Amino acid sequence: MQKTLIIVESPTKARTLSRFLGDAYDVEATMGHIKDLPKSKLGIDVENNFKPEYDLVPQRLDSIKNIKKVSKGVNEVLVATDPDREGEAIAQHIVEVVDSKAKPKRIVFHEITENAVRNALETPGKVNPHLVDAQIARRVLDRLVGYKLSPLLWKKVRRGLSAGRVQSVTVKLIVEKEREIDAFKSREYWEFFVELKEKEHGKKLTVQLIKIDDEKAVVSNEKDASNITSDLKKAIYKVGDVKTKEVVRKPLPPFTTSTMSQSAARLYFWSARKTMSVAQALYEEGLITYHRTDSFNLSKQSLLMVRGYIKKKYGDNYLPENPNYYKTKAKVAQEAHEAIRPTKVGRPFKVKNTKFKKDAEKLYLLIWKRFVASQMKPAINDETTILVNAKVGSDNAYELRVSGQIVKFDGWRILYKNDNSNGKDPLPQVKTDDLLDLIKVNPEQKFTQPPARYSEASLIKTLEKLGIGRPSTYAPIITTIQIRNYVEKREGRFKPTPVGFSVNDFLIGNFPKVFGYTFTAEMETDLDDIAQGKGKWQEMMSEFYKPFEKKLISVEKNAKRVEIKTEKVGKKCPKCKKGDQVIRIGRFGKFISCSNFPDCDFKDKYVERIGMKCPDCIKGDVIIKTTSKRRRFYGCSNYPKCKWASWRKPIKNPDKS
Repeated sequence: MQKTLIIVESPTKARTLSRFLGDAYDVEATMGHIKDLPKSKLGIDVENNFKPEYDLVPQRLDSIKNIKKVSKGVNEVLVATDPDREGEAIAQHIVEVVDSKAKPKRIVFHEITENAVRNALETPGKVNPHLVDAQIARRVLDRLVGYKLSPLLWKKVRRGLSAGRVQSVTVKLIVEKEREIDAFKSREYWEFFVELKEKEHGKKLTVQLIKIDDEKAVVSNEKDASNITSDLKKAIYKVGDVKTKEVVRKPLPPFTTSTMSQSAARLYFWSARKTMSVAQALYEEGLITYHRTDSFNLSKQSLLMVRGYIKKKYGDNYLPENPNYYKTKAKVAQEAHEAIRPTKVGRPFKVKNTKFKKDAEKLYLLIWKRFVASQMKPAINDETTILVNAKVGSDNAYELRVSGQIVKFDGWRILYKNDNSNGKDPLPQVKTDDLLDLIKVNPEQKFTQPPARYSEASLIKTLEKLGIGRPSTYAPIITTIQIRNYVEKREGRFKPTPVGFSVNDFLIGNFPKVFGYTFTAEMETDLDDIAQGKGKWQEMMSEFYKPFEKKLISVEKNAKRVEIKTEKVGKKCPKCKKGDQVIRIGRFGKFISCSNFPDCDFKDKYVERIGMKCPDCIKGDVIIKTTSKRRRFYGCSNYPKCKWASWRKPIKNPDKS
């Protein structure tokens, strides 16, 4: 029996394909990239048109050996790696190593379903050289920046540090935000809320002060606030106007990589890395389309499928006359051709066989709802705004306002009705010139707040807006800057470490163009042009590297060494008795050292106290330890007498704290 060999990246994807392809096909997995640049050296021949020196990945030798062996006995070899630049590069490397009489062919599909795969099998093609070139260009560019700048950081900042082209720009964003927060000066301001009731039925409403004598209400001190409060308590309240308008809320487009990561971060507090891992499992199980995409496009088949489902499930009232189309906001939408959507739409299926189980079901339902809602009619609300006039004799005149909405037609929000019930009562029925009785005046003293630090969601949104990175890079960027200890997460938001500040200041101070937002975005555009066959990657590399190399020489010669600031613990060094204990950051995270290092070599483990009593012994604070081989965990500071420990952060118990 003549067989066809199909080569993919992962065992899960191989198993999914095997379920419906039958005995005529063998499916083997490479386990990822089989060739890469060497770790021990630059691996780029700068003098020979930037030729990369690829080596076989040592961990993949068994997979390569197996694929070579299997490929000898088949009459056709098809490469079915993922439909993006990384997948295309893997495909090219497979073509180079496969030992078969039949020259390997390339097949591409954006969802792992029987129809999609069968269609791809009917039209095999060749590896796309432009996508391969774009992947090589990114890899070479990042290698040149990383391997040339890292030794410079060792000399000018500290040994063991490393630089990344896009990662450093991301750290720059976080550092700039932190300095904006540090420079922020809080201002006092007051808001006034007045509880009223209408006379006929005694129904209540709360209005907010918006104007004083036809000017915007701006109150910045307690004295003025006290005078206004006194006036509002004596005022006569009358309805000035009642305005009603129709508010149309259109559905959001289906997910892209960026918006999916943002939603999972906001709703489930997932990291971008976790979201992409769960999405990868869903894709490889054939449950969703390819998850690395910045396009809102949907196939004609999927539109027919979802419109049929909406009509059957919810009726014609919820189905627009024509499909909803969305314009992609990304500067250059590339790689995958569809938005992220379920491959079937009959109902939200229970996810089976993935290692993430409940998390996979959560993300699948999120994707399913977003896709179905995107093709439904808008939600329509009636919004009522009540303006209230308050007068105190012939002196100050105050204007107050309250707005409320009632659902006229739920539209796409029918899918989210259990998620968005706010339980608010509708506004009372009033008309112009109705008098209202005062219940209470509530003045509230407030202070302006500094800008919020970046969360994963807001950071990805900013990167996308600036054109920095692409769908496949968001998660690796955010993961890398944390692994390198340039930033840390505090209460779900990113804060630069002292090392992050120092590295950023050195790189931005000496290489402002290379790590500028505009330049980085332009490099991404150049890579997109190469992927579309509009440019040569060697020319791009030459234009970048020649001035970069000159700058490297100049900085190495003239730049001053940057010192990393340390944070004091508040204790004296127990060894030399003179220096202070300080927190330093090494390759493996934080540790305690002496401020007189290297004259004093005192060193101790760093533990982070979270200010909660142990739920077992109620004696010591719960601390974060870093001694596990797997990851950080929470344990009692009274260890080893108390062995309470948990991977999850404990919930504060008021009875034991």
